Amino acid sequence: MRRFSVREITLAAVIAAVYVALTFALPFPPYMGVQFRVAEALTVLPFLFPAAIPGLTVGCFIVNLLGSPMAIDWIVGTAATLIAAIWTSKLKNRWLAPLPPVICNAVIVGAMIAWFYPEGMAFWPAYALNAFTVGLGELLACYLLGSLLLAFLPRVSFFKPYMRPETQAPTL
Repeated sequence: MRRFSVREITLAAVIAAVYVALTFALPFPPYMGVQFRVAEALTVLPFLFPAAIPGLTVGCFIVNLLGSPMAIDWIVGTAATLIAAIWTSKLKNRWLAPLPPVICNAVIVGAMIAWFYPEGMAFWPAYALNAFTVGLGELLACYLLGSLLLAFLPRVSFFKPYMRPETQAPTL
């Protein structure tokens, strides 16, 4: 396991802070069960920056800790983000990078909501509904906003030292 430099730890902390700030500063109310979090666009960053994995994980944990009264959400929601971040970091194709957060959150968070927040539904119908609504919100955030990050950030020279070499693009 490789060690992170002070710069990479700092980048991870900044990513965590931005994730928390965006989550609380730009809350979109759920629309027909679909929750859209602007901060979820950041979940594509492990494709570019290895330091984004701990940054997103810590940021997600802080958001869940401050925003949810259920301890299971602190654990399961954070685990979904960690799994998605690791998976995203392993991908080679930029267009697939938004997919792991969508799948992990739909499957894992959708199941958690169906299991722990029953509204008179049986598990499987509740799971299908929650996986769909969580996945749709994540899909919008990751593919609309996250794809913009993946297109723009590799061109900014400031970020080059933090990026995986194979993801760098010509400088702006």
